Amino acid sequence: MSRHPYPQTRRPAAPRAAGTVVLAAALVLTLGAGSGWADEGEPSAPPGSTTTSPPPEVDSNSPGLKLADGATLAPAKVLDIKSVVEDLGGEERREDTNTDVKFALQAEVLFPKDSSKLNPEATARIKAIAAEAEAQKATDVRVFGFTDNLGSYSHGKKLSRQRAEAVHDELAGHLGPEVTFSVRGYSEDYPIADNGSEEGRKKNRRVEVSFPRGTAAGTGTDAGSGTGPAGDNDDGTGDASGDAGD
Repeated sequence: MSRHPYPQTRRPAAPRAAGTVVLAAALVLTLGAGSGWADEGEPSAPPGSTTTSPPPEVDSNSPGLKLADGATLAPAKVLDIKSVVEDLGGEERREDTNTDVKFALQAEVLFPKDSSKLNPEATARIKAIAAEAEAQKATDVRVFGFTDNLGSYSHGKKLSRQRAEAVHDELAGHLGPEVTFSVRGYSEDYPIADNGSEEGRKKNRRVEVSFPRGTAAGTGTDAGSGTGPAGDNDDGTGDASGDAGD
C-alpha cells in the first residue's frame, strides 16, 4: 500500500506570523533543475523536500575522475541558489530558491499537543504567510503536514493531514478564490532532523507552506520557511501510543 496519497485540490488561502530572524542565510548550489509541483500521481517525495542521508564518499584519486588528454572543464554555472532563514527558537523557517518560497512552522507554535485545532498565536503566523503569498502573486499553494516517529504511522498520517487542513482553512480565509491548494499529510515520512532526540523530533513535527516565486522576488515577511507536503485523504484512525507529530 502506498504511503503517499493523491493530492487534493482546494481553493482559498491564509496568513502567517512574523518572528525575529537571527540566522544567517545559507547558499546552496544544486546541479538539478528547480523543484516543480506534484503531479496527479503519487510523488516519490514531497516537492522541495530535503533528505538527511549523508553524501556519498568520493575518492579524489580515482582514475575515473581525471580528465582525458585534451579535455577541459565546462564553465561553472549556478543553477539554483537556496537561502535559508530560521528564527532563534527554530519555530519558523523560510527557504527561498530561484523558483519557490517555502515556510515551515513547528507544530508546537500552531497546535496543542496531539491536536489539529489552531491556537490563538497560529492565526498571526499564518496570516503573515498569506501576505507573502499575495506579494508573490501565488495561485498554487502547497500545504504539507508532518509528524515525528512516535505513535503509530496511521495516527501520524491522520494527524498530519488534519493539521495541514487546519492551516489550509486559515490560509484560504486570507487568499482569494483564484488560489488553488494541494494538501497532504505525510506522517513521519521525510524527516528533516534525527528522530532519535526530542530536539530532532520537534523539528520534524511541522506544517510546510510553499508556492512558486513570483514577480515580488526579494520581498518577504518574518515567517520561517519550510518544506512540506499537502494533506492526503488518509482516514486511518489514530491510537493512544503517543503524539506522532506533536
